[in-house]
Amino acid sequence: QGGREANQVSDDYRYQDGNYEGYAPNDGYYRGGDEPAHEEDAQSDVTEGHDEDDEVYEGEYQGIPHPDDIKEKQKKRAPAMDDEYRDRADLMAERMEDEEQLAHQYENIIEECGHGRFQWTLFFVLGLALMADGVEVFVVGFVLPSAEKDMCLSSSNKGMLGLIVYLGMMVGAVMLGGLADKLGRKKCLILSLAINAAFAFLSSFVQGYGFFLFCRLISGLGIGGSLPIVFAYFSEFLSREKRGEHLSWLCMFWMIGGIFASAMAWSIIPHYGWGFSMGTNYHFHSWRVFVLVCALPCIASLVALKFMPESPRFLLEIGKHDEAWMILKQVHDTNMRAKGEPERVFTVSYIKTPKQVDEFIEIQSSTGTWYQRWLVRITTTFKQVWDNVLYCLTAQYRMNTLMLAVVWFTMALSYYGLIVWFPDMIRYLQDEAYESRVKIFDEEEVSHFTFNFTLENQIHRNGEYRNDKFIGMKFKEVRFEDSLFEECYFEDVTSSETFFENCTIISTVFYNTDLYEHKFINCRLINSTFMKEKEGCHLDFEEDNDFLIYLVSFLGSLSVLPGNIISALLMDKIGRIKMIGGSMLISAVCCFFLFFGNSESAMIGWQCLFCGASIAAWNALDVITVELYPTDKRATAFGILNGLCKFGAILGNSIFASFVGITKVVPILLASSALVGGGLLALRLPETRDQVLM
Repeated sequence: QGGREANQVSDDYRYQDGNYEGYAPNDGYYRGGDEPAHEEDAQSDVTEGHDEDDEVYEGEYQGIPHPDDIKEKQKKRAPAMDDEYRDRADLMAERMEDEEQLAHQYENIIEECGHGRFQWTLFFVLGLALMADGVEVFVVGFVLPSAEKDMCLSSSNKGMLGLIVYLGMMVGAVMLGGLADKLGRKKCLILSLAINAAFAFLSSFVQGYGFFLFCRLISGLGIGGSLPIVFAYFSEFLSREKRGEHLSWLCMFWMIGGIFASAMAWSIIPHYGWGFSMGTNYHFHSWRVFVLVCALPCIASLVALKFMPESPRFLLEIGKHDEAWMILKQVHDTNMRAKGEPERVFTVSYIKTPKQVDEFIEIQSSTGTWYQRWLVRITTTFKQVWDNVLYCLTAQYRMNTLMLAVVWFTMALSYYGLIVWFPDMIRYLQDEAYESRVKIFDEEEVSHFTFNFTLENQIHRNGEYRNDKFIGMKFKEVRFEDSLFEECYFEDVTSSETFFENCTIISTVFYNTDLYEHKFINCRLINSTFMKEKEGCHLDFEEDNDFLIYLVSFLGSLSVLPGNIISALLMDKIGRIKMIGGSMLISAVCCFFLFFGNSESAMIGWQCLFCGASIAAWNALDVITVELYPTDKRATAFGILNGLCKFGAILGNSIFASFVGITKVVPILLASSALVGGGLLALRLPETRDQVLM
């Protein structure tokens, strides 16, 4: 009887409570038709002084369930049985209606939580992950001159090493971005950072080219997956008024990553002694130390992320109301304590959760052996990810997705193509200046002389060398043409870009040198001996690690600072669309000035101008991509578009690099045309600065 009285009173209380849509400003509580605000208090008031332990149901010891328990189970089972016979389209329509209600309610909750210490803490944690992405883009470019010597790389191998990271990023963005919409932002971000940190660390120790290539591929896959997750994750803790500005501030960490990589390369790689050797086959040179140091931002973000919560917006999307409520309360209390208002109470009692239509997964997963359960889970999860990919191409989102895809692709083709083209052009101008200073020696005759110094940038024609010794010396860019070497002795000689053409070599001994067979072109070797040739390749840091290349990348990264600040301050004032279109069109104009870049300083200046102008478009693209898609598709859509961006980077790198030293017209016209086309198309995208996150 006491239990029935409690149920009757709680039912009365429930009907008086109102529905979930009402947001009462008087007391600040969200009300739900299914969730009483103080049901436990109502029950305790009615049953005060009544000890339920004194009442024992007589069928309890016979294993017969209580009639009230049977009724409760039937009530809970009834909706599920109804859903079983409902059309999936009806369930999806109901879910979409729930999501719209949740979007507006969640916006009010985030505003109540405020913007403070919690968001700034998450800002720096996710910023380190974004910084790791910026570092990854620059690492291979900085280590390539040293790695090609250390691993004896051919031209084709060098090109593959430069592109393999982008290939990994492309796959990782699509795969891990899709998983983040099903498994959670935090879990997938931890997975992606762990993959990157593990394989980046491993790549610094491996000696073989193939294994190094594989490690950089998987490392790129990990860090590529982090980018779409970072923006989806952070946006779900931001209110509408703060979202555009603070996502733009977050983009600054990509710039910081470039500056960090440039500074570390400049300070570490030229120091050949910062390494060790184990025998003759294992060498850990300074460029490997640099690779190791570049993994630090990723490791730091990985550790800090363990102390951050999952996105409550994602948890509500999958029906985990209580977990989401606890996290939102944590956000509220953290910010209120930081503001000196710890007495402020989190007034939200109930949050709307969308209709769940994927419950069959758990039913299937709970049967069979362990590997069958895992197989069901994996196949079902990837099917859902694929469904999400297809959803981005449905009628509701098709046009926006296609337009965004074109804008992302054109931006990546021009930007990544040019940031590779700039250093290559500077190196080409350096090589031209170097070749103009070449010294030519004709018909020289040298006998009984010992060469123990460096010969550099020289051409020797029709010379005769008899009984000469070449000991402990270096040849740099030296060519011997139509020359005679008779009874000479070469010992402990290292060479770079040195060749013997149409020479006659008689009774000459080569001991512990790297003058291999391919360096003798159409030569006659008579009674000559090669003993104990040097193994492997040999680094020459004075030549291959010119500080100017590091300086160019450092200045290019630093030049985006003004663009970052401007885009952050104006993102919510002028809108995302005008920011993208204006930035891309201004960048296209900057490309035309490259026709006047005929010196190293001019190229550096135009690079800084181009990077500074284009960064606003990148920031606005990140923001609008987050805002155009609903929560359960957000990371998937961002991953697809970012994967397409990396494909554009691969094409840009390949196309632009092939024209270095041939013509400037094609790269400049291609980049400017892509930017103009993408910028004009971006103006047709819908503006999103006034809408809530769906």
